[in-house]
Amino acid sequence: MDFQKTIHILLPTLLLWVAGSVFSPLAAATRRPPVTIGYYDTDRLYDTIPAEFYNDTDYTPEGRYRWNTARYDRKIRNTAAVADSMALDIVALWGVENETVVRDLSQKCFSEYTYLHRTLNTFDGRDFALLYHADKFSPHNVRTHRRTLVVIGTLYPDAHPDHGIEVCLLLCNDRRQTIGLISALQEEFPEHLLIVMGELPATDPSCLGLQDVLLPDEQKGRGNLWRKGGWRLRDRIWVDRRIEAVRPGIYARRYLFDPKRNRPLPTLLGNTYLGGYSQALPVFISF
Repeated sequence: MDFQKTIHILLPTLLLWVAGSVFSPLAAATRRPPVTIGYYDTDRLYDTIPAEFYNDTDYTPEGRYRWNTARYDRKIRNTAAVADSMALDIVALWGVENETVVRDLSQKCFSEYTYLHRTLNTFDGRDFALLYHADKFSPHNVRTHRRTLVVIGTLYPDAHPDHGIEVCLLLCNDRRQTIGLISALQEEFPEHLLIVMGELPATDPSCLGLQDVLLPDEQKGRGNLWRKGGWRLRDRIWVDRRIEAVRPGIYARRYLFDPKRNRPLPTLLGNTYLGGYSQALPVFISF
């Protein structure tokens, strides 16, 4: 599937949030097929079973959100629909509760995704996970820290085993650890291309040899989260400056929005169940 066909105009009053291409005509004629990677905050994808080591009683049938099987199944279907619609090689997910949830999600996807999950031992039980196509990405080493996940692996842009690119994927939901982890990974894996995604600190990443690929979107007033009457770019992507041809974007589809308020439709708004997808739009890159 042509990746560009997955991007649609949301509404006449909203712009398509995709930064301009930096590919030259020569590069476009000679480059390998692109690698596509996305980041999606699932907005608390819990199962219905009470956990033993943290308090998730709100997400049980008797809890505050009346989180029953029907609501869980709908949340799984919604999240799988977003992953399938983006049609990416790798989808990084934040906010999944456990491996059972990730397995249910991967089985609901039409795309033949392999999944990777690690327990982060957070106080609220939320973890990171990856959905990925095994012919385009092969993880070799997985490390966990507090609300962060590091995956060292090989990307195969054209699905050929001899054409690999060594990368480090750093997924973050704790701004305090980000800079130190980036420096440590760059020192340990100097030849690997570093891709950092998630809630990142308000720092210029150029001093780290990285580029904030969604910064032009933010400067134009675009974002992936609606807060206090405006758009905010909460989830960001920093990539190694050695990656020259990057097409970033904020993934906006009509069905992800509340048609009355023109903002992302969450699953829950306060204690009210809305049955939407997430309060945040996915972000992505291709290169």
